[in-house]
Amino acid sequence: MRRLVSKDIENLLPYVAGKPVEEVEKEYGIKDVIKLASNENPLGPSPKAVEAIIRTLSKLNRYPDANTCRLKDLLSQRLKVHKESIVFGNGSNEIFELLVRTFMVPGDEAIIAHPTFLLYQKIVNSAGCHVVKVPLKNMTHDLLAMSQRITPKTKFIFINNPNNPTGTIVLKKDFEQFLKYVPENVIIILDEAYFEFVQHTDYPDGKEYINSKPHVVSVRTFSKAYGLAGLRIGYGLMNPELANYVNRLRQPFNVNLLAQVGAEAALEDEEFFRKTRETIWEGLKFLYGELDEMDFKYIPSQTNFLLIDVKRDGRQVSQDLLKSGIIVRSLKEHGLDNYIRVSVGLPQENKRFIKAFRSYESLWENGS
Repeated sequence: MRRLVSKDIENLLPYVAGKPVEEVEKEYGIKDVIKLASNENPLGPSPKAVEAIIRTLSKLNRYPDANTCRLKDLLSQRLKVHKESIVFGNGSNEIFELLVRTFMVPGDEAIIAHPTFLLYQKIVNSAGCHVVKVPLKNMTHDLLAMSQRITPKTKFIFINNPNNPTGTIVLKKDFEQFLKYVPENVIIILDEAYFEFVQHTDYPDGKEYINSKPHVVSVRTFSKAYGLAGLRIGYGLMNPELANYVNRLRQPFNVNLLAQVGAEAALEDEEFFRKTRETIWEGLKFLYGELDEMDFKYIPSQTNFLLIDVKRDGRQVSQDLLKSGIIVRSLKEHGLDNYIRVSVGLPQENKRFIKAFRSYESLWENGS
């Protein structure tokens, strides 16, 4: 019998997102659940974005701007890059898909770290292409090992910087050395979804490399620092030649009207952006101190989340925390069996997480 789908599609597993608050409340019969599992902005969306969206609701009978012209102008001025270098997508996920569909053909290879963002493998495999996984070294990308895996079949190298789920970064000096080993026909994709939270001074800002050889593409999002995850809007920065090819595949109305006006207003909301970063950085400092006191190891983070070694099955720990109305992420699917990933929340949410974590710690130590 003829297959309904290709073997590549048949072998894919659905992406498992973090549990919604409503589902946990219904399942456990509890209220006031807090979600610290999906690295969302704890302050909510940008207030200016919300105001702009409300003003636009009466215009939903109109199609959005197919070329996102106003938003492109604003972002071009903000980042000091040419408008022709910007491609917008329905979340950064669509940018990855467009890049793969545009430049990869069946049999091509993409090099990724392991563990890293799970979506890269799904998108590459769905295109009939292969993924080459290179283990992290000291919980960050091993650029030397990745360069040694390049073959004539290599089309992309994905670098998640900062990396999800570890929160670590590739340093500027190491990245620039890495560029010297990569052939000009290989495209490096820098996933910079969390770059706004980086505090390290030796961070390689992706937009500074988009006109280099080999080609570098920086992929970013409005989901995290601007709190617009529900609108699904992201963008890629790349050489205009690459952008021209990608735009040939991009659907004309891929970014909806509310997402466009929300992102435009969010870019102007400097106060919200500042408050978001301060909230995250202060939250990380608090969590570091509490975990140090409890003698739990963690990976110092350059993001809005924290990877914690819980010394036991992370799935069980996450299930225990659910009973207290706290949603965190188990890292079993990443091969990090004894870790959980915790998004930084509001101060009261961080304190509630630590309180619950402490209460279960004694039970865990006693084997309960």
